[in-house]
Amino acid sequence: MDYVDFGNTAMKVSVAGLGCGGNSRLGLGRDGCEADAVRLVCAAHDRGVNFFDTAAAYGTEAVLGKAVAEIGRQNMVISTKCLVRRKGERITAADFSESVDNSLANMGIETVDVFNLHGLHPRDYDYAYETLLPVMIRAKESGKIRHIGISETSPGDPDQEMLKRALTDPVWEAAMFAFHMLHQGARRNVFPLTMKHGVGTMLMFVVRNIFSQPDVLRDNIHALANRGALPAELASQNEPLDFLLHDAGARDLTDAAYRFARHEPGTHVVLFGTSRIAHLDANIASILRPPLPEADRQSLRKLFGHLSGVGLDLPGPASRDGTPGVAKPT
Repeated sequence: MDYVDFGNTAMKVSVAGLGCGGNSRLGLGRDGCEADAVRLVCAAHDRGVNFFDTAAAYGTEAVLGKAVAEIGRQNMVISTKCLVRRKGERITAADFSESVDNSLANMGIETVDVFNLHGLHPRDYDYAYETLLPVMIRAKESGKIRHIGISETSPGDPDQEMLKRALTDPVWEAAMFAFHMLHQGARRNVFPLTMKHGVGTMLMFVVRNIFSQPDVLRDNIHALANRGALPAELASQNEPLDFLLHDAGARDLTDAAYRFARHEPGTHVVLFGTSRIAHLDANIASILRPPLPEADRQSLRKLFGHLSGVGLDLPGPASRDGTPGVAKPT
C-alpha cells in the first residue's frame, strides 16, 4: 500500500480508501450480512487500507465499529458524515450535535478523525457555515472530532459551486468530491484550492456505473456526441474508450478509471466500494498501479476535459438507466 500526507492534518492515509456507502454498502446493499461486511473491512485493513469512510445515512457506522474492535482504533483513519437536511428541512444545531454523538456511539469510538457535512448544496452553505460549523468547532475542541470536513452533492452541484466558495474559508481541513475520466472539472474548480490551502482530498464517483457497465458508458457518450458535446465520430463507436486498453496501458476501464484519478495532482484518497474480497483486491491493485501513459491521459483531457455532470449516478436501481449527464463547455 502507498501512504500520503492527508493535507495539513499530519495524518498518513492509504491512497486507497474503503467507502462504506454507494450501491454496495459493504454488501448490505446487496442483501449481505453484517458479519460479512465486518470481514470485508478487516480484509481491506489486512491489505494496507487504513482510511474508511462512512456516514450516518449509509447505515454502516455500526459495521465499522465492530471492525474497530477487531482491528484496533489506532490502526484506522475514520471519516463519517451528517446530512444538513432531513425530509427536506434543515437540521438544527442541536440535531447536528446529537448526530455527532450518535455516530461516535454507533462506532464505539471517542473521536472521529474526519467529520464531514454530507452532500452540502450551495443553497445551504451559508446556513451550514453560520449554524452548524460552530457545533463542529466545539466538538473538535472537546476532542470528539479531529478534523472538520465537507462533501459536495455532486449530481446537484456538478460545477462544484459550493466547494469553490467553501475552500476560500480556512476552516475546512478535508473535502470530498467527484472526479473521473468524464467529469474532470475538479482540476479547475477544486484541486487548485485544496493544494493551496493544504486540504485533504477524498475522491468519489471515480468508477460507479459509467465505467463498470459498458452499455451505460456507450449510451452516455453516444448521446453527448449526437448533441455536439463530443466529436461526432464517437457516436458510432461501441467501445469509445478502447484506446486506453493496450499492453502499456490499462487492463480494463475500471483499472483506467482508478489510475486516472489516483495520479491526478492533489489526490490523497481514492474511495472505492465493494461487497466482495476479489473485487476489493482488484480495486486496490488498480489504485496502486502506475499512472496511465501520458499520451492516454492527454487524450482523456482533450476529449472529455470540458464535460461536467456526466456519470454522477446515485445509488439504487434508478441510477442504472444510462441517462446521460449534462455536458457543459468550459
